[in-house]
Amino acid sequence: MIVYLDASALVKRYVAEAGSSEVAAAIASSRLLATAVISRAEVTAALARAVRLKFVTRKAATAGLSDFEADWPDLIRLEVSEAVVARAASVAWQQGLRGYDAVHLASAVHWQEALGEPVTVATYDRELWRGARTSGLVPWPTDLP
Repeated sequence: MIVYLDASALVKRYVAEAGSSEVAAAIASSRLLATAVISRAEVTAALARAVRLKFVTRKAATAGLSDFEADWPDLIRLEVSEAVVARAASVAWQQGLRGYDAVHLASAVHWQEALGEPVTVATYDRELWRGARTSGLVPWPTDLP
């Protein structure tokens, strides 16, 4: 399986929450694993927010951030080019997506086109999940809660 992780899925690898074990299984079964470079800021921000909201301890979030930074070089990191941003603008308008969700969708579509193989988009964001399905990607999980 070729997997594109948005930040909502990727963060579940570093913070134990609903969906974490499923994300771990998807990552383990993937042949290729990618995310857009913007995920670096998004995952870090999500960990910081989890501390502020007291969902996790600072110690747990710091450990998660350390693990994330160690894993970062092993991910295929998709650059956000002018062409990707132009496509993101288009899908944001057409599908009503938020900015970074549109960038994730455009990045995944661009990667699928470059590979010539189906790409599974792992996301826990409903709008992005629907956008992935509409755009010819394989949305995951198949039964988004």
